[in-house]
Amino acid sequence: MSIEGTVTIPKQVMARRVGEEVVLLDLLTGTYFGLDPVGSRVWDLLAAGHSLAQVSGVVIDEYDVTPEAFGKDLEALLRDLQARGLIAIKTAT
Repeated sequence: MSIEGTVTIPKQVMARRVGEEVVLLDLLTGTYFGLDPVGSRVWDLLAAGHSLAQVSGVVIDEYDVTPEAFGKDLEALLRDLQARGLIAIKTAT
């Protein structure tokens, strides 16, 4: 996945903060999905319209993580969210 890619959140996906975590609900399927605090930060940034490059920069600055490690974690999170229909990913060509 390219760091130049973009992420969109389908209209049927609702997000609510519960403490330090975010709970996602797909209104079409009734599926719930929970995000830990770092995943919640990523979600907040994506929901605010930040690019993947911006998300990476912010999270790497805010948390004690290397760009390589975060890149792998971000890709895994995005693939999981995409597989569940909670986001759509458009990669740069």
